[in-house]
Amino acid sequence: MEQQLKAPPDVKKVADFLRGGGAGLKIRVGALNGKRVDYFKGKSAIKALLSPAYAKLKGVPKITTEEEATTILQAVNAFAFYLRVQRGGPTGSSSSSPKALQIIPEQLFAPKEYYAWFYEGSQWTTYAGGVLMIVILLAGVMFPLWPPIMRLGVWYLSIGMLGLIGLFFAIAIVRLIFYIITVVVASPGIWIFPQLFADVGFVDSFIPLWEWDLPKKKSKKKKSDKKEKSSSKGKSRAEPTSTQNGGAFIEEVEDDDEPAVSKPRGGALIEEVEDDE
Repeated sequence: MEQQLKAPPDVKKVADFLRGGGAGLKIRVGALNGKRVDYFKGKSAIKALLSPAYAKLKGVPKITTEEEATTILQAVNAFAFYLRVQRGGPTGSSSSSPKALQIIPEQLFAPKEYYAWFYEGSQWTTYAGGVLMIVILLAGVMFPLWPPIMRLGVWYLSIGMLGLIGLFFAIAIVRLIFYIITVVVASPGIWIFPQLFADVGFVDSFIPLWEWDLPKKKSKKKKSDKKEKSSSKGKSRAEPTSTQNGGAFIEEVEDDDEPAVSKPRGGALIEEVEDDE
């Protein structure tokens, strides 16, 4: 667009930052006039300008508050790098289909509004990738014209790659056979290169050299918690009702020959004796 060409360098750098992958801007896909476009929410752009990644940039306005970020984003909106849109319902039958977008005549920037991109960002990576693909295709087509030394080097390189792939499959087959043998001979079995298929680095895939195939132990905390709960329930059921209320109780004993004796909470005995007089 013509308005984008008139943008100052600092505003264009802000737009390049937001459009690039380093900003961490959450991009959504919508449908505008039957075409798919990328759009975002204003609040996400404000967070991107307040991030440490933006603070490391050079040649861009310094931003420390949300108000300053809103002002810069309004300036980027004024040069039509993105336009304010209204989001509607899904364009397809499923809820995951792109939302319908419509451009709003009144253009302003607000955190709760949505904005559709009309700027593709820096295209040097796309151009470089296209040139590289053309060079690779031409090199492949012109392989018979290569010097003998280069063709021999490519042949050795391809043989080396195939050898590494074959060695990997051979190690996988050998470790499986060895594990089956050790399961029968020395249970529970031994794995050679136990980290071979784990999500680790190349060197860590071969460390340790071997390992017993031990089952994973359950956490002891869960068992201890269950035991504590069961013991507390057993104790609560075994306690008599008379020991409640601070542990003191009153017991009355009746006998035909002896007078009634009562035991108060303090532990002293009170005995009633009839007077002879």
